Amino acid sequence: MKNSWTIEAIILAVAVIILGFFIKGGIDNFADKGRMVSVKGLAEVEVPANKVTWPIVFKEVGNDLPALYRGINSTTKSILDYLKSNGISDKEISVNAPLVIDLQSDRYSDGKAIYRYNIKSIITVTSSQVDKIRSLIASQGELLKDGIAIVEGGYENPIQYNFTSFNDIKPKMIEEATKNARLAAEQFAKDSDSELGKIIHANQGQFTIEDRDANTPYIKHIRVVTSIDYALKD
Repeated sequence: MKNSWTIEAIILAVAVIILGFFIKGGIDNFADKGRMVSVKGLAEVEVPANKVTWPIVFKEVGNDLPALYRGINSTTKSILDYLKSNGISDKEISVNAPLVIDLQSDRYSDGKAIYRYNIKSIITVTSSQVDKIRSLIASQGELLKDGIAIVEGGYENPIQYNFTSFNDIKPKMIEEATKNARLAAEQFAKDSDSELGKIIHANQGQFTIEDRDANTPYIKHIRVVTSIDYALKD
């Protein structure tokens, strides 16, 4: 009986030692996970737009509807000739159907309009030749020689510049942002007399593409911020 108690006591003691070992390991592991640093890494780049959409808006007003349509067709032909003579292809041009407003039937009209009809037409140029289109926009006053007045597109028909090769620069920007985040984490670890461990959690962050400023919408500013949690070790 005494030997049996001795064996049971030894087994119990060994079990307690093993349990203590696992508890200590768990506590140490928890403590290590609790020591971490959260950093952010920034990457920014400026790129020229590689796509432009240029709505060319023009109007005709009058009382004779057939004559107005003839005028619209003549103006459309002159603008198309101008574009094509300056290297713009047919596939870059689309002609929208004219929009006719009958001012006499408009419920908001006060009945004092001089002309009954207001016809608005839009020719849209969509091209990757951004520099060439910018040059044509700057020199569109030449159309005045043919009696063609291009009106301001306003908020409804603005000139738009876009950057469509985002996927080409995305990996490099993520790499740079991650590198900058690690540099910040390494400096923090150095200042705290610690060593930088593995990444615990990482968030790529959201990319933003904006105009560089209001005066240069054809230059795009792209930005991304990554958030990374690193473990710290003694």
